[in-house]
Amino acid sequence: MSELPPVEIGILGGSGLYELAGMDGAEEVRVETPFGEPSDAFLVGEIEGRRVAFLARHGRGHRLLPSEINFRANVWAFRRLGASRLLSASAVGSMREDVRPREVVVPDQLVDRTKCRASTFFGEGIAAHVSFADPFCPEVRRVLVEGARRRGAVVHEGGTYLCIEGPAFSTRAESLLYRSWGVDVIGMTNLQEAKLAREAEICYATLALVTDFDCWHEEEEDVSIASVIESLHANANLAASALREAVRALPAERRGCACGDALAHAILTRREAIAPEAIERLRPIVGRYLG
Repeated sequence: MSELPPVEIGILGGSGLYELAGMDGAEEVRVETPFGEPSDAFLVGEIEGRRVAFLARHGRGHRLLPSEINFRANVWAFRRLGASRLLSASAVGSMREDVRPREVVVPDQLVDRTKCRASTFFGEGIAAHVSFADPFCPEVRRVLVEGARRRGAVVHEGGTYLCIEGPAFSTRAESLLYRSWGVDVIGMTNLQEAKLAREAEICYATLALVTDFDCWHEEEEDVSIASVIESLHANANLAASALREAVRALPAERRGCACGDALAHAILTRREAIAPEAIERLRPIVGRYLG
């Protein structure tokens, strides 16, 4: 990757959102990472005069299952490009009667039901434990809520996103169990992104775009790929316009959160015990502490 002016904001497009129109001076950028290849090339340009990098989470053409996404490579690359905020759009099923398909949830909590995914940059010579009590950035959440409402969406502010492994949708028994836990939406991607963004000191939040009622709802059709695709098409334009609104509205400086100092007291390994290659592997993330 040749050196480029740093980006301010990263955008992750989910199912149905594989490109972002309206980006000025856009160019494709491929980023090599110590964790392998990101999902695709990044599209880097300007929106409302701000440097932005867009990545299709599942790759263009939707080539990657949720469990095949290289979350570490994606987030590391956003940090390498300079992003301090990361806006996400993702398709979800609703676990509540009053949260209907084609509405939007901007969650503030997560529950992890994944099994087979790397969820940390640390290990292999560096031990660190970040605070994750509040997994989404409140400042980014606020601008996503406001941006989606300005575009005419029905927006539910707050809620719990349950992240499952997939790729199959839930069994009926699982869906009823998850509802009994009081979660609001169910998806397959946001948990790892939120954890890794916190470790990378990147502000992260998501627009959870409802496509279906999972399979708990007795009076609605069980979730199927046909119904999901129909809602995805309807949600894609809303997501793109709401994300552009959020880019415009984000303040230049981070003021309303502590995401940018998440590693301040998190690294437990003594500096003299850390191998140089371990520091080099994580330099975009830990450089200010272990440089």
